[in-house]
Amino acid sequence: MNNKEYRPTLAQLRTFVTIAENKHFGTAAAKLDISQPSLSQALVALEQGLGIQLIERSTRKVIVTSAGEELLPFAKAALEASDAFLARARGTNGTLSGPLTIGIIPTIAPYILPTLLQSITDSYPELKPRFVEEQTQHLLTKLREGSIDLAITALPTESSGMVEVPLYTESFTAVTPTEHPLAGHQDLTLEQLDALDLLLLDDGHCLRDQVLDLCRRAKINPSEATNAVTRASSLTTILQLVMGSLGTTLVPESALATECTHPQLAVARFAPTATAERQVGLTFRSSAARAEEFRTFGALVTAAYHAALTRSRELFPVP
Repeated sequence: MNNKEYRPTLAQLRTFVTIAENKHFGTAAAKLDISQPSLSQALVALEQGLGIQLIERSTRKVIVTSAGEELLPFAKAALEASDAFLARARGTNGTLSGPLTIGIIPTIAPYILPTLLQSITDSYPELKPRFVEEQTQHLLTKLREGSIDLAITALPTESSGMVEVPLYTESFTAVTPTEHPLAGHQDLTLEQLDALDLLLLDDGHCLRDQVLDLCRRAKINPSEATNAVTRASSLTTILQLVMGSLGTTLVPESALATECTHPQLAVARFAPTATAERQVGLTFRSSAARAEEFRTFGALVTAAYHAALTRSRELFPVP
């Protein structure tokens, strides 16, 4: 029976949320750094207090009940509100501190993380970041579920219930084999995409969609401009294929210093009049109580991007 006087503790709510997110008692206990019996006791106390079964347990799997699914967003909101309350009480509103789970897409992460992590260590030592690298759609799902706090993605995401904060606009560059007739050019047009035989990332990567959109803007049939058969799940693999003269590709300019220093690769830039670029920004829930902290974090991301851009332009100068 529901106890009308019962009030769940934050620890009990956190136990429920962690079990529901991980669907495994052992994993949830490890993440909360408590024993499995303590985890089970906290969940039982919560269910008994509410008079509702939240989690079904069996020897093979853990299932969130329909009542649990209905209450899960409220438990997450309560935990977020508690974190925001503590941040304000400590005078740290707008100053980064405590745990922060950040989603980031694969065509950004390798190029900004070295500088970003160092900046966090130097400027915000009380921040405890956790990073999740996924494709945009998976990150948006995790945002809606509450398993990450914010995401660094290309914009717009066109996802309802989210706030988008633009951070920077980044140019694309063409990467070709050194013997390619367009290698080293500084005045590519969008129409010349038709001559590049582009290698693309797999479905689900926003960079793939952005390149296909450039083809459409140039009134080029994407199937004619791209190598539709050969695909890969990372830029690193794509560039290995370019080195093997299987085609060319487009990469964000911040990736050049990391990915394109091999002597078999050459860079070709678009003319200033050819708009070949993407906008990158933060996405987070409109209900998030830490919006000011997220914007502060966004400034770190922008600075890390410019550091990566500087490294790329030192190796591949812009005329």
